[in-house]
Amino acid sequence: MTGRRTALIAAAVTVLACVLAWAFLARMYAIPSSSMEPGLRAGDRVVATLLTPDPFPVRRGDVVVFEDTKGWLPGGGHVIKRAVGLPGDIVSWTPGEETLRVNGVPVEEPYLAPGETPAQEAFEVTVPAGRLWVLGDHRSASADSRAHRAGPGGG
Repeated sequence: MTGRRTALIAAAVTVLACVLAWAFLARMYAIPSSSMEPGLRAGDRVVATLLTPDPFPVRRGDVVVFEDTKGWLPGGGHVIKRAVGLPGDIVSWTPGEETLRVNGVPVEEPYLAPGETPAQEAFEVTVPAGRLWVLGDHRSASADSRAHRAGPGGG
């Protein structure tokens, strides 16, 4: 085999591996609205893993992408929000407080849009098993878990 032929085969195998990885391991999503500003702007793109179960457990503060099976978006699609509460967590906010609380502990949220308050109305929820409590970073422009508390899964 010539060096050129070996290089072409190696390049083809590399391209095929990348295509397969992209098809089965990750997907690119576009940010559809301003709900995640200032960090992620409408039109920005993010890459998310498709592996299930996810080998990277979700932590508080992670940005997550999930399929809209509960009617959060007109026409469905994928939702991109920040995980604030994990299963079993108690997430709360009271008017006058500067931060959300998770399990009674104030949460630092450096990703919030400047001047944003954590919420517009008081709430306290216990995140059900197998669920996340998700919020947009631009709280006043985000229909997130707070807006869907009465729906299936409690937000």
